[in-house]
Order: sequence, then C-alpha cells, then structure tokens
Amino acid sequence: MSIQKSEIKLNIKEKSVNAYLAAPENGGPGILLLHAWWGLKPFFKELCDQLAGHGYVALAPDLRDGQIAATIDEAKELMQKSDDQLTGDIVMTAKEHLHNLTQNKIGVMGFSMGAAWALVVAEHNPEKIAATVLFYGAYPMNFKNIKSKVLGHFCEVDEWEPLEGVREMETNLKAAGVDTALHFYPGVGHWFLESDRPEFDSASAQMAWDRTFEFLKENLS
Repeated sequence: MSIQKSEIKLNIKEKSVNAYLAAPENGGPGILLLHAWWGLKPFFKELCDQLAGHGYVALAPDLRDGQIAATIDEAKELMQKSDDQLTGDIVMTAKEHLHNLTQNKIGVMGFSMGAAWALVVAEHNPEKIAATVLFYGAYPMNFKNIKSKVLGHFCEVDEWEPLEGVREMETNLKAAGVDTALHFYPGVGHWFLESDRPEFDSASAQMAWDRTFEFLKENLS
C-alpha cells in the first residue's frame, strides 16, 4: 500500500503548530494520535506510518512545540512548562482538521499523557469520535457524554498510573454506559508499547496491537 507522509502546520490562534500526517493513497478512516509526555518523537511518527499501512489516515499533533525529551527528568520539565489551555486548543484543532479530511467519525488514540487528552476529546466531541484507545493513561471524569467505545491497555503494576485509579475510571465509564474493555498486562512497565524505551515489551506490545487493530476494524469501518 502506498503511503503519503507529510509534516503539516496547524493554525492555533495565530500560532503555527507542527503535526505529522500519514495516509494511504486512497484515504481511509481517521485516527488522531496523541503522544506521551516526551513530545512528538520519531516513534510516534513511525506509529502514524504503521496506522496508514493498515488503511488509516493518522494525524499526530506536536503538543510540545518541537521539543523532545530523552529522559524522564527532561519530560517532567516539559510537562511543568506546558500550557494546558494551548495543549487543549492544539488537540481540538487537530481533531477538527482530521475530521474535515476524512468527512466521517474518527478514532482517537493516546499514550499516557495523550490518553488523558483522548478521553477529553471523546467527552467533548462525542458525535465525532467512534473509537477511543488508551495506552497506560487514565483521567478522572464523569464520562457522561462519551458515545464511542473505549479500549484500554494498562500495566498490572504501574508507579505512574496506579491500578486503583484505572479501576475507578473503568467503574465510572461503565456507570456512564460507555462500552469499555480494559486489558491489564502482567510484568511490564509504563511505556511498554514504545520500542525506543527500556520498558518496551515486544510480546505484550504485539498483543496490545492485535487487540487494537481488531477494535479499530470493528468501530472505524
């Protein structure tokens, strides 16, 4: 399958923000990819390429203004400097851009920090989101508006996203009537999906991707 890759610019209140777009030559359903706190590192662009290879139009906005953290301490520093209002504006503008490109409901996929934003998108634009995928990231909300199905991948033991909070989110999602399926992976650490991280676990990552692509196929046809 021929894939078109491009670096694009999003206009956020007169500020130019970078985003990465990968799409099959003949188009397809859209997926908004929201990166973890590291920034829009090469891994997430490669993931867009992978999604495009499976027939999806994948858009990943840069939520860190071109900065990429190589270490946890650097990522913490970027997080402390970040502007939540601007980040939210970037996420919502990227969602609208992708929705306009594909002219249909889209999926949203988030990693850690990005997973929280994925839930925000699904809650605030329920009529435009058909599938929500969370990778080791949760967020406390009442979820009263979400209409998409939710698939989540989490660690059984995770210092960055404690199981208690994930289970509380799961309870709240189901109480709100959201079709929710969370999977828990034993013996892995946060960021276990990211092949450039020491926490990467190939077997668990493959299982998570198999489940994810099956979920996307069912909900973004």
